[in-house]
Amino acid sequence: AAQRAELSGDATAATINHSLTLLQRLQELLQSGNGSDTVLQVRAAPAADAKVFHVHQLLLGLQSDVFEGLLRNQSVLTLHEPPESAALFDKFIRYLYCGGVSILLHQAIPMHQLATKYRVRALQRGVADYMRSHLASESSQGHVVGWYQYAARVGDRALQESCLQFLAWNLSAVLASAEWASVSAELLLLLLERSDLVLHSELELYTAVEGWLARRQPEAAVAERVLRAIRYPMIAPAQLFRLQAQSAALARHRAAVHDLLFQAFQFHAASPLHFAKYFDVNCSMFLPRNYLAPAWGAPWVINNPARDDRSTSFQTQLGPSSHDAGKRVTWNVLFSPRWLPVSLRPVYSDSVSGALQPARIEDGRPRLVITPATSSSDFAGVSFQKTVLVGVRQQGRLLLKHAYSFHQSSDEVPDFLAHADLQRRTSEYLIDNSLHLHIIVKPVYHALIKAKK
Repeated sequence: AAQRAELSGDATAATINHSLTLLQRLQELLQSGNGSDTVLQVRAAPAADAKVFHVHQLLLGLQSDVFEGLLRNQSVLTLHEPPESAALFDKFIRYLYCGGVSILLHQAIPMHQLATKYRVRALQRGVADYMRSHLASESSQGHVVGWYQYAARVGDRALQESCLQFLAWNLSAVLASAEWASVSAELLLLLLERSDLVLHSELELYTAVEGWLARRQPEAAVAERVLRAIRYPMIAPAQLFRLQAQSAALARHRAAVHDLLFQAFQFHAASPLHFAKYFDVNCSMFLPRNYLAPAWGAPWVINNPARDDRSTSFQTQLGPSSHDAGKRVTWNVLFSPRWLPVSLRPVYSDSVSGALQPARIEDGRPRLVITPATSSSDFAGVSFQKTVLVGVRQQGRLLLKHAYSFHQSSDEVPDFLAHADLQRRTSEYLIDNSLHLHIIVKPVYHALIKAKK
């Protein structure tokens, strides 16, 4: 009868919800231990004092099949946990009773370990989600590297990729932090493989890597792999000469990278077209990363971006080779806050005497178009990959939120800020009602001559 009343929309139907009262009573039940049937003793070390919890098998078994098995026919159970996990066990038990827990950055890993060990799947997912959403939070020693290395150990691929992307997009900040020293060799090599690293220059990366090598003192094979992952052609010849004369890492491992340094000097000395006759210029060694140095792009702060169309222009170096050092390409950029696709543009209507049907502002999306001011025939075998970085303020820090990359064949950034609401002054994409962009143009030498000769 009650179901029929709900389905028929009976005006007398109502929902009575006392779930908060139930949660409060469950918490009181944990605190008082009334009616408990098991005593849990949690020890951080064999000789350490045990934390004692008077618990109820039914409630723990509902949340964890591991506890269901451990507590069967047991009135006293002793658990041995690492100190960090033992310190959080009261929070963990409270979650099992009440379904909620508050944690801090340094507590995320031990709480996830407890949830994993006792197979509390909802808590596992919740802590992993917390970690992904707090990568930008500020901590004294940093935490993203530690979270990445923990995710790699437990096989959480989604958390691994989130941490790796954060580190790649905010690498300059990581290089200058205490966290850099804790990067493992495996993680360092993964980062060095990437072309989407955002940092000032390849020289900045080399300097940080040299510091890492001096501090960690890895075995020779690891050090040589790390040094061979540096993109030496992206470093100017004068800086390369200085590194050869002053770098302790290069002095120690010169034989391992001699061929790369020689190739880099050849790259800078010859014209790109001549160099491409003998070397494969399509490999990563000759592809710039996302460098913030003025030679490769420019920042652009758009005040009040929800209003009018804006435009700007800037210049970049034609290519990373010293042969092209004096050549510049001028780029024109157009930003439009409410561009409408063809399908949504105003059309004439026969029903209203040919009047235009108005389009709603919210139907449009921001548009960014980047075009060269000179003819492509002046580029001499160089094409360009364009990257637009969008900075945001998170947890009081200026960090990268999005990176849009597209090739020379297209002038427009695809899906640029498609889901951003720039009309709201509180939009997460705005800083003090301004849109913070950094536009990078990465020159790529074409193998006009594909086969080596």
